[in-house]
Amino acid sequence: MAGRPLIACVHCDTLYERVPIAAGAVASCTRCGTELYRNSRVSLGGWIALTLTGLIVFALSNYYPIARLNIQGHFLEATLPQALWLTWTNGHRVLAIMTGMFGFWMPLAQLLAMLWALMAVRSGRLPGDFRQGMRLLRFVIPWSMIPVLMLAIIVAVVKFAGLAVVELRPAAFGFAILAFLMTAMERVTPQRIWQYAEDAGIAPVSGHALSHPASHMVACHGCGYVQPAADALIAHEHAAVPDLLAYPVCGRCASPLHKRKKDAQRRAWALLIAAAIFYLPANLLPVMRIQTLASDSAHTILGGVLELWRLGSPDLALIVFVASIVVPVTKLLILMLLLLHRRWAGRDLARQRTRLYEFINFIGHWSMLDVFVVILMAAMANFPGISQVTAGPAAASFGLVVVLTMLAAECYDPRRVWDLEPGWSPDRAHVPDRAEPSSSRTMPVQE
Repeated sequence: MAGRPLIACVHCDTLYERVPIAAGAVASCTRCGTELYRNSRVSLGGWIALTLTGLIVFALSNYYPIARLNIQGHFLEATLPQALWLTWTNGHRVLAIMTGMFGFWMPLAQLLAMLWALMAVRSGRLPGDFRQGMRLLRFVIPWSMIPVLMLAIIVAVVKFAGLAVVELRPAAFGFAILAFLMTAMERVTPQRIWQYAEDAGIAPVSGHALSHPASHMVACHGCGYVQPAADALIAHEHAAVPDLLAYPVCGRCASPLHKRKKDAQRRAWALLIAAAIFYLPANLLPVMRIQTLASDSAHTILGGVLELWRLGSPDLALIVFVASIVVPVTKLLILMLLLLHRRWAGRDLARQRTRLYEFINFIGHWSMLDVFVVILMAAMANFPGISQVTAGPAAASFGLVVVLTMLAAECYDPRRVWDLEPGWSPDRAHVPDRAEPSSSRTMPVQE
């Protein structure tokens, strides 16, 4: 089917035509309110420059130390890789793996994959392994947590002030810059890069493989490519025991295709229950142990909040309280609500549930704050005989709570809520609407 590219809403599956919009404008789905796409004021070349800058800042931030501590004439400073290595050698392997993945390897993979993909589109020719690179980029983006690491550095420095004289080193400022850069680059999603490739005429155009506008279609959740729903996919979706080795794949990026996520409810429940189990030791057991010449104390997460308040930083204490206590409980409760009340019908209720789902995806990774704080303090306050900080048993449990709740949110399929709307069926054909400022189906909002 010739014409404009098609785009399907990721949360309700409504089909639209992707038309040009003004610079800085956002096209949103009028059925569920989810953002469909935006036209950034930053050009393709600008994103390449920002990504390259991010890589340089990332390298410098991991080469130089974060802070320098002075306790009674004894000096110590550490880089992030040194902090991760010390955590590993001290026997906290799970903690070292989690923090290393989220604070180092995933951000590095995101920057490298994004720079490579953008430069490939800029060259006007996609390499043979472009699809694999884009699938890697989609996987690593949710697990890249540089902004959380930056906030952890601030919290750790405030806590260090009660133990030693603290001097910020170049990496502290580098991670601050990197946090802003990577927050800005969140707008360059894999779907957006594929749209750049579509507009450049070097990738299959979404929707052009359809025989006519109302044909049965499926949208790839990885690249957004709208394509015909083959008989193999329909049979696979309705199979009692699907053959995983014969899973249909997207014709553009080769990601597994599905109209709806298989067994989403059961998988989300299993992960949610596991997260709730780990949440108990995460809050009841010590997250870190601080030994000085004057005292030897073990701190729970709540104890760390009270310590920040005692040190005269009520603002940071509030931030840590929200990130480490309020956010995990909120995620667990909202996910439970979404899973329990799947059959609440009505457009208003469906919109509310979609907003709740977007909210838990937004706050999901911020609970890693305390885990990052622990490894930073353990590395930079390690003065044997004078002051020593060691990770407690709760740190790994708390990290697992974060990982499990994020996986549970990933398993949940918000499109099933909208399938309950009268007159709508995922197996029925739907004619695409035009996504443009003059259309009654979209509400472009100025940034």
